[in-house]
Amino acid sequence: VAQHFLVSYHIECTDEVKQSVVNTMGTFQDIVAEKCVEYFERYRRRTFVTPKSYLSFIGGYKAIYKEKFASVGSLSERMRTGLAKLMEAEVSVNQLSKVLVMKEKDLAVASKKADEVLLEVTMKAQAAEKVKMQVQKVKDKAQAIVDDIAIDKAAAEEKLEAARPALEEAEAALQ
Repeated sequence: VAQHFLVSYHIECTDEVKQSVVNTMGTFQDIVAEKCVEYFERYRRRTFVTPKSYLSFIGGYKAIYKEKFASVGSLSERMRTGLAKLMEAEVSVNQLSKVLVMKEKDLAVASKKADEVLLEVTMKAQAAEKVKMQVQKVKDKAQAIVDDIAIDKAAAEEKLEAARPALEEAEAALQ
């Protein structure tokens, strides 16, 4: 009976496995029939295994198989989609790796140029510092001379003020 109902039903397996499923269903039906006899002997109540209950068992198997097959198909599709995304990501990573290598080369060149500019600026700053120090020395010397001149000027003005009354007397005498 199971052979008749399952021969046209699609099960994703080899013919040998499908035949084993059919045989196993028959075996289960025989076990249930034996348990019905044991039940009668133990409890004195009759239960029967009918062709309808066997067909219900086959129908239940088909329904569960269909549900599980759809679930596995869904998981398989999700896995395929995930693998496709991983492959896309691998391609993107490879492309980005190539871009990164080029950017690293550009960065190395720019870094080298920056180091050269920094070295040049440092050298110019040191030279400017030397010039600044020399100018400061000259400024200090000039300031010392200015200070000496200011002292001499103050002394000369003091002497001029001291001599002014005598100058005014001499001017007054000429007239």
